[in-house]
Amino acid sequence: LTLEEVRMLVELFYLPYHHGPQAQSLLEHFRWLRANSLSVGVPAVAPDTCGGTQWRGRAQSFQLLCAQTCRLHSRFVSSAGRALLYDLHPYLWDIRNMLLAASAFVLWLGCQSITAPMLLGGDAEPWARRGGLFGELQALLPVGNSYDLFYHPPPLPAPLLAMASPCGRGPGGCWLQLGGLSKGWLGSGQQLSGAPALAVRLLGSFLSLSPEYTFVLEDEGGPCGYAAGALCAEGFLQQRDSSWLPAVRHKYPRDLGTGAPALGQDALEEALLFFHTEPPAVPLPVLRRFPSLVQLGTAPRVLDVGASRSLAVCLLSALRANGSRGVFCQVSATDRQQLSFYSKLG
Repeated sequence: LTLEEVRMLVELFYLPYHHGPQAQSLLEHFRWLRANSLSVGVPAVAPDTCGGTQWRGRAQSFQLLCAQTCRLHSRFVSSAGRALLYDLHPYLWDIRNMLLAASAFVLWLGCQSITAPMLLGGDAEPWARRGGLFGELQALLPVGNSYDLFYHPPPLPAPLLAMASPCGRGPGGCWLQLGGLSKGWLGSGQQLSGAPALAVRLLGSFLSLSPEYTFVLEDEGGPCGYAAGALCAEGFLQQRDSSWLPAVRHKYPRDLGTGAPALGQDALEEALLFFHTEPPAVPLPVLRRFPSLVQLGTAPRVLDVGASRSLAVCLLSALRANGSRGVFCQVSATDRQQLSFYSKLG
């Protein structure tokens, strides 16, 4: 580790109620960005004003500090002696995942024009939050009472360079446009293989009808996970059934799979079955009590549950910031992979 990296490690975990300069800067930036995103109108209301420029400048500084912390985790895992590594890795793993979520939430704020009040999670018991920098950042994320997402034992130490970011097409655009998601996952529709159809099945309705609540996780190999949601599930499901599904059925007819190559055949058939099967209705009491819909998934190569957890925190924070009172997800009773995935999240 370099001297600067050692200094950052110390400042992140300085004292329980007192942080080093870099950790304090992280907190101050996050508090300011969260407090001023409404009044400045980032980016839709006043993208070119002095206030908007200041907001984006501080957001860039915050992103840089988050990226430095993620690099510190990877460098520490690769270079530290094993005894020291196993002592300190849980703390660095926690703070890395927290900053992964906070960084994506700030990116999301930069793509939105929020009209609803941003809600603090003030309904949790005092013991639900932890101390130190982790606890203070946790308190600033509007995740409501979903605090069990923050409690998972860390995996065995391994370097992981991953970044979560929004792929919504806000009025001012995003800083990170995820071309890999739209081109590599959704495809042009001209390649008759399973990959584009499968991606449309997983994310097409969300990218078409609710892009502002869609996040993607990327690592060195490209997109490796996603989290998608709809603030008003009732309206979203109505639009999906009345307009999106008919258009997709026209694009992907039932007999499309007959001429497809063997590679991706199973995925294509699965997607076609999904498109041409009437989706089950969501009971009205569910929609009333849990007004927002969420869906998450990661590639098999993502073994770190912390990255999946950060995706969930990003999505829940974004939904709650716009006033959601609760979320639900739809999982088939036979989909063991998804059931296992949500079970690991707790």
